[in-house]
Amino acid sequence: MTETTMPVAVEGGTLSVRVGGHTGPALVFAHYWGGSADTWNGVIGHLPPGQATVRFDQRGWGISRALPGPYHLDRLADDLARVVDACGPGPFVLVGHSMGGKVSQLLAARRPPGLAGLVLVAPAPPQPPASVTEEYRQHLSHAYDSPETVRHALDGVLTATPLPEAVRATAMRDSLAAGAEARQEWPLRGIAQDITRAVRGIEVPVTVLAAENDAVEPPHVLREYLLPHIPHATLTTVPAVGHLLPAEAPGPVATALGDFLAHLHPGGGQPGSTSR
Repeated sequence: MTETTMPVAVEGGTLSVRVGGHTGPALVFAHYWGGSADTWNGVIGHLPPGQATVRFDQRGWGISRALPGPYHLDRLADDLARVVDACGPGPFVLVGHSMGGKVSQLLAARRPPGLAGLVLVAPAPPQPPASVTEEYRQHLSHAYDSPETVRHALDGVLTATPLPEAVRATAMRDSLAAGAEARQEWPLRGIAQDITRAVRGIEVPVTVLAAENDAVEPPHVLREYLLPHIPHATLTTVPAVGHLLPAEAPGPVATALGDFLAHLHPGGGQPGSTSR
């Protein structure tokens, strides 16, 4: 898929946003803590030619590393809203993974114009699970301290299947490509932020993809800490994979996105075009 890059002005600087395709609704991707726009490479590679897509490195990560803080969830949701606004009119679906899933929930709760749906991929739930203790958060805050700790996180926690070498190298690079403040914000504060009151405002269709062997957000956690707060959401479990669903199972994730888009427009498929 051919993509173009466009600058999007946000508080304190500019995001470089990659926009591809013309057939909508546009899929607007938000990556996990430790990820980048490239987290979605495999998924986008499995999408139909021409599918409209929007992706970028979140504030504090990758090529957006130099953007100033704060890096809290509301600021990340503000950035995501600016991206959506800048990419033009037309329907869109938010697709958020892990931390990006929590950011996407916050934006969806604001009911931005054009929002057609929400796909949450192994998302952080709106209610912090009981396992998110102070001790856990302090330990998590050191997961990306060095190449050695990143390797441990990737191989021992984040994945349940071996990643292709190129995909693993990208994940290694991304996990180390953050400033200290951005790297610390999610584990020390964002993961523990309760957004249950906000997500009650989500009205669009929501689907949740859980990973069967996810050690971070296992299916039972999403059933207990997410579904009660977004009761119209549906949950599907992808077998035999771990938390890095976009990297471990890009084909099934792309298929789920296609099914979700078809469900939004039954009988007629997707709208023929979008100006994004």
